Amino acid sequence: MTVNKLTTGVRTLNPADKKLLLAFFAVSILALTLGIIFGAVTAAGRTGLFAIEEGTNYKILGLHGVTIFFYWLYFVQAGFVLLLASVYTEGAGTIAWRPVAWLGFVAMLAGLVSSESSYLGGTTVLYDGNPTLLNDDPAEGQLFYLGYVLLSAGLFLVATAAIATALRPKFRGLIESWSPIGFATVAWSGLLMVSAFAGANAFLPPMLWTFGLGEAVSGYAMSWSVLFHNVHYLPLMATVILWYVLMENVTGVKSIFGENFSKIVFALYLIFVPPTSLYHMFLEPDLAEAVRVVGSLLSLFIAVPTILLFVIIVASLETHARAQGARGLFGWMKVLPWDNPAMAAVGMATVNLALGGVFSLVLIQEKLAVLLSDTFFVPGYFHFLTVGTVSLTFIATLVYVIPALTENQCWRPNILSRLPYVLTIGLVLFGTGGIWAGYHGVPRRIFDLSYHVDDPLEHIDAPFVWGTLMGVIGAGSLLMTIVLAIYVYALVRMLISVSGEVGVRLENLKVVSWSGSVIARQRAWVGPLAVFALVAAMYFFTALSFEILEGVPILGEVGGH
Repeated sequence: MTVNKLTTGVRTLNPADKKLLLAFFAVSILALTLGIIFGAVTAAGRTGLFAIEEGTNYKILGLHGVTIFFYWLYFVQAGFVLLLASVYTEGAGTIAWRPVAWLGFVAMLAGLVSSESSYLGGTTVLYDGNPTLLNDDPAEGQLFYLGYVLLSAGLFLVATAAIATALRPKFRGLIESWSPIGFATVAWSGLLMVSAFAGANAFLPPMLWTFGLGEAVSGYAMSWSVLFHNVHYLPLMATVILWYVLMENVTGVKSIFGENFSKIVFALYLIFVPPTSLYHMFLEPDLAEAVRVVGSLLSLFIAVPTILLFVIIVASLETHARAQGARGLFGWMKVLPWDNPAMAAVGMATVNLALGGVFSLVLIQEKLAVLLSDTFFVPGYFHFLTVGTVSLTFIATLVYVIPALTENQCWRPNILSRLPYVLTIGLVLFGTGGIWAGYHGVPRRIFDLSYHVDDPLEHIDAPFVWGTLMGVIGAGSLLMTIVLAIYVYALVRMLISVSGEVGVRLENLKVVSWSGSVIARQRAWVGPLAVFALVAAMYFFTALSFEILEGVPILGEVGGH
């Protein structure tokens, strides 16, 4: 059985590097666990399974968003950039500036503790940290903003260490150029730095204000939109980089388009991501019409690098499979190692990316953004991306990496290879129910689905369809929670120890090796056809959205957004 570069490289790291990486991954799993708990309680409260008292409900919702979106996704990314920079940079040997990376870890951990503690101290702001909600008592937000500032500082330090790791062999004359994965890791680290600066720009002024060291914040919406755009798309960039890594290690297939083309596509993230943030401001009432038009046009480019990388990976797999004798439009997929947890996870992650991507492209259009952004449409589509695409890919990579770091066995790969399908079923229930609920006006952040007309004490029952759709959402949430809990259990077992009775050696996971295949004159149709289907679906659901919204009566003003 061929041993892949990822696990081989991880095993050859020195103990000090392994200790650092395990620290990042252990805390990321802790954050994931907390986020799952907060999310499950939020879903139970939103769907009416049990009542959560006013104030507490928004704290739990805020904890869910903060813990998952900022700490789970960024602790695990910090570990990955350090790992890939050291493993996929020839001549690196070890993580450069390790004390700087440890300092980044300490800052991020302190940020996690500060952010979580802020909700015990009384703050009810959600993960976007709108400072106007603290005008009555700014001191409530001190620990909240301090946590985010520490997180930003930590990310900058970690990204610095990752880039130093990749640069050191170049300065020593050991290599002339980076591999595609090494190049992608540097680009990823660079965007982490950009996000860290954007975080400091957004959160440092309100932090100073809450401590009485600065004036009340103005223009927060702009700084938040720039930050949110970067931290929204950076995990997606990380995801496709990890697809590239995992598929190379599971199948032995490298890009048929060549290394330089892959580097160009990875570089497109640096070109397309930063300037396309304008569409996040479509709800601002004073936004100039010209800016809205430019924002709509720029938004069309945001998916370009991800789509290109998807085509690179799928076309490379398809041509190699056809060279082995696979026939039929989709017959080549049968020879892929679906019993490997990484293969199954990446396969379902692409399905969820397509589902979430179609509706994200619908939402970022100016006319629809105003109608849908404050409805349950947003969490409905967004979980396809955060859970079914990004988190699923990150977890699959941890399943590969952690046993190599700990020399433990992979816990029950037969179970892990089936979890992505069950997770996707849960996401389809949650996402379909949420998107349809959004079309019917179910508010995004309101727990009590009754509403008032003139008298705040006069409540009117929500339409019957709201309760039905929230029941579907609840069923999907339950399924997602169960699957993610099993994943967490598996990761913890691999962190600590796994007996031979329930685990297998990582090298014994099913893989294929097509690296020697003759691929000349092989045709790859599925990637381009998938892109065509994605574009067609975007236009179809855009038109459908306008039709549905024109037919849904305005139900009344909901108290909040």
